[in-house]
Amino acid sequence: MIRIAMWSGPRNISTAMMRSWENRKDTVVVDEPFYGPYLATTGKKHAAWKEIIADQGADWQPVAKSLSEEEFEGVGIYYQKHMSHHLMPEIELDFLAGMRHAFLIRHPNDVLSSYLRKHPRATPEDLGYPQQVKLFNWIKNNMGVVAPVMESKDILMQPEVMMKKLCGLLGVPFDNNMLAWPKGYRDSDGVWASHWYNRVIESTGFSEYKPKENTLTAEEQAIADACLPFYEQLAAYKVCVE
Repeated sequence: MIRIAMWSGPRNISTAMMRSWENRKDTVVVDEPFYGPYLATTGKKHAAWKEIIADQGADWQPVAKSLSEEEFEGVGIYYQKHMSHHLMPEIELDFLAGMRHAFLIRHPNDVLSSYLRKHPRATPEDLGYPQQVKLFNWIKNNMGVVAPVMESKDILMQPEVMMKKLCGLLGVPFDNNMLAWPKGYRDSDGVWASHWYNRVIESTGFSEYKPKENTLTAEEQAIADACLPFYEQLAAYKVCVE
């Protein structure tokens, strides 16, 4: 079974991407499996935090073991939707060595504008940019692999082209079912879905890309600017539309 770990930050198209992969008949997905340990360790009181910890547990080690060892009968691909900021410093990364990895990025201005509608404050670490770069470099240095980096707007602008590229780079065949899916919740959705997935549950495919107007204050822009060097490091490797 092929294990694919997709590393994103919040307020990206990560849930739509999960829908895309889950719509394949050969794939099962998991939704942000380290969220519970992250909340338990950091003490952050995100929406439904008690339910999330109760559902996923507070210990990262059994989660890592499951992600790297669990098997599913009749399944060819195990797609794992991850938030990079959930990878806390104490998590040992060796369990990732047998997986195929990819990264999903979005410009900090757009991420922060969206994030602040749900949370009043944010740091670069809350948005996962430093953690993405650290993990990207770990994979390159320890696995000898330059993981595919996908810019979300490129996928929204040309879904079929970019998903074919991603599948090719991950060594799996493209499936047309990845381009459209039925509306609604899934059993695989995290217990936080009712708080975060209001747009995704109405979707039937990747939405049309629409540029966002920058409405950040000077203080907020300073936070986005602190994320920019990390974003640019990853964007230098991104898979481009030809």
